[in-house]
Amino acid sequence: MKNDTAYIRELAGLAPIIPVLVVDDVAHAIPLAEALVRGGLPVLEVTLRTKAALEVITAMTSVEGQIGFQPFTDADLVTAQDVTAAVAAGSTFGVTPGSPTFLIDACLEAGLPLLPGAATATEAMTLQARGFEVLKFFPAEGAGGIKTLKGLGGPLPGISFCPTGGVTPENALDYLALPNVVCAGGSWIAPSSLVKAGKWNEIEERARHASALSR
Repeated sequence: MKNDTAYIRELAGLAPIIPVLVVDDVAHAIPLAEALVRGGLPVLEVTLRTKAALEVITAMTSVEGQIGFQPFTDADLVTAQDVTAAVAAGSTFGVTPGSPTFLIDACLEAGLPLLPGAATATEAMTLQARGFEVLKFFPAEGAGGIKTLKGLGGPLPGISFCPTGGVTPENALDYLALPNVVCAGGSWIAPSSLVKAGKWNEIEERARHASALSR
C-alpha cells in the first residue's frame, strides 16, 4: 500500500498548471508530450475518455523529462479494473473525480499514488482521515469555485487542492493565489482541436504561458 503525500505534493509543485488531455490517436502521444514538456509542463493528466488513452499513457512514458502521468476522467477510473489498467499502462500516479471507498482502496492496494477528488468539506475530511492531504477539487467552478476553496481553507488548513473543471486562462491566477491551492488543472492548453491538427508549436506556446503563471 502506498499513500505518498510528499510525492503527490512534489508533482503538484512542479508547474502551476496540469494540462488535461483527451487524445484519440496514439500517434499524437509523443509529439504532444514533447511540446508540453518543452513549454514547461512536465506533469500530464491523460484522461481515459478515448479508446487510445491507455496506449497514449504508455507511449508518453518514453518521453524524456516526463515526471508523472495520470489517467483521469469524470467517466473513467471509477472501477478497480480501471486502476489496474492504468498501472499496467505506466501511470505513475492517479486522479479520481470522486472518492468512494472501494476506489480509494483499489488505488492503495495497487500502490498507485493518488490525487483523490473531493468537492465538499465532508469528502475532504474523510480523505484527510485516511492520510490524503493534497486533493483534487472537482468540479471546481460547479462546486463553488474560489469562494468554496476560501471557505474550506479556514477549518481545513492542512489540506491543499488542485482545482479542475472550469479553470481558464481568465481565472487561473485567482485560483493559484489562494494559499490552499498548489496547482490547477486546465484543458485549454492542448484542446482536442489543436491535438488532432498537430499544432505542436501552438500547444508549446500555450504551455509556456501557463508555466509562467504565478502561484
